[in-house]
Amino acid sequence: MPAVSLLKPLCGLDPQAYENLRSHCVQDYPDFEIIFGVADPEDPILSIVRQLIREFPSVPIKVVVCERQLGMNFKVSNLLQMLPAARHDCLIINDSDIAVPGDYLRRVVAPLADAEVGMVTCLYRGVPASTIGSRLESLGISSDFVPGVLAACRLEGGLRFALGSTMAFRRQTLQAIGGLEPVADYLADDYQLGYRITQAGLRVELSECVVDHCLPAYSLRDFCRHQLRWARTIRGARPGGYAGLVLTFAIPWAALGILAARGAAWSWFLFLLALMLRLVVAWMSGYVALGDRQARRNLWLLPIRDLMAAPIWFASYMDRQVVWRGKKFELSDGKLRPTQS
Repeated sequence: MPAVSLLKPLCGLDPQAYENLRSHCVQDYPDFEIIFGVADPEDPILSIVRQLIREFPSVPIKVVVCERQLGMNFKVSNLLQMLPAARHDCLIINDSDIAVPGDYLRRVVAPLADAEVGMVTCLYRGVPASTIGSRLESLGISSDFVPGVLAACRLEGGLRFALGSTMAFRRQTLQAIGGLEPVADYLADDYQLGYRITQAGLRVELSECVVDHCLPAYSLRDFCRHQLRWARTIRGARPGGYAGLVLTFAIPWAALGILAARGAAWSWFLFLLALMLRLVVAWMSGYVALGDRQARRNLWLLPIRDLMAAPIWFASYMDRQVVWRGKKFELSDGKLRPTQS
């Protein structure tokens, strides 16, 4: 159990911000520090950080105000300015809206004992608010995103990317791929870091630890906007695999089959079969693999979510603009660029 520096870039108040950040302070681990980074010295999240400093005086907590903008990805810009404050060689980065179990550090650090493991990452389950948009987002994580990650892992003989929910690695591994600077303009920085580590001949290990991703109270419009940004992010990172996703829209294709067959009995059978298989996948990946207790309650939304996924996939090819943290960018080969308008 090597000493760990946990880096958490922050920006604004996420849902359940206090509970999320506090979960990192109560780790059953002998030696770790937490480094929080913000770009704005008046960021409201700092009031929660100061509360945690008072609540956990035995936990080394540092705050770094990242005044410079080092690239278009503001998260990576913060990380570049936080990294010099990290004392230890074992580094963990995770997103600000992640809550973790008490044995999180033990479980994600353990695989790094293998010299062939360059990075450890974690699956995550969505913790939705009460809105339909938030519940659709959570269901999409369980029924679509996580099966996609597991399928990629199986088909490619291991992960070739990482997830922002957790990236644990050694400092020398980061140095071997050129540090954080080469990914400072990429939207999918987690994907790029994992990919570059595998290109260096090391493995990305998928931990058995599953963390919680606390979701905002999305409206339907917010949900669609976030899904469109996410779709364009994946398209920029894995264009070939993303194009192939059109073949996986089982429910929309089966519904079109009913129209094309003019309601023939066999087309209805195929539709019900597709629906049943999608429900099984959602149940197995959400409830069984992730332990997502919300998955069962939200299964009735699955046909709605899948019917919305197809037009979002098509819309992702119509433009390259994304909205991230309230700012508009254009994506070019996965990199963020300022919008021209």
